[in-house]
This record gives sequence, C-alpha cells and structure tokens, in this order.
Amino acid sequence: MQRQSRDPFDASTIPDDLAPIATKLSTMLPGDWRSLRPVIDRLKCVKCGLCWLYCPVQCVVEKPRWFEFDLAVCKGCGICAQECPHRAISMIEEAGR
Repeated sequence: MQRQSRDPFDASTIPDDLAPIATKLSTMLPGDWRSLRPVIDRLKCVKCGLCWLYCPVQCVVEKPRWFEFDLAVCKGCGICAQECPHRAISMIEEAGR
C-alpha cells in the first residue's frame, strides 16, 4: 500500500468557535416568525386544491366545504395566494407580534 501524499486530517487544529453547530432542538415553529398570514375568502374559493398542492410546508387543511390553514405551521410565504386562480386567498399582516 502506498503512503498518502499528505498526513490525515487532524480535527484538533480547528478552533472551537469557528462554526457553531446547533445541538439543542428548537421548539420554534414556522408560524412563530411569520409576518404575513393567509386568509381565505370562502365565497371565492371553489376548492380546486391548488393552494394545498403548492404549499411548501403542507399547512393547508381540507375541510368538508373549503380549505383552512394551520397557522402554527404556515410560514407566510404567500405561494398559496399567488397560485390561487380565483384570488380567494389574500395575505394580511400579522397583528400583535
């Protein structure tokens, strides 16, 4: 077997404060840092499901006659409002945060 051209990597030479790594589980949910939240106009909603399809965090919950949002999971990105063909979803600013 041939010897390597360089010595193996020595991890003890890396400073302790170079790149901190998260070691504790955070209880923060996406809804905790959201600045806008979706609101559905149920008169315009035809339950096509495009909001459910395009939501990146799957916070859209199907009800018997419409869709609702799980605001604890919703991050407020607004993709649902952009993709809604009937403009039944509007993004409003969070109050009291």
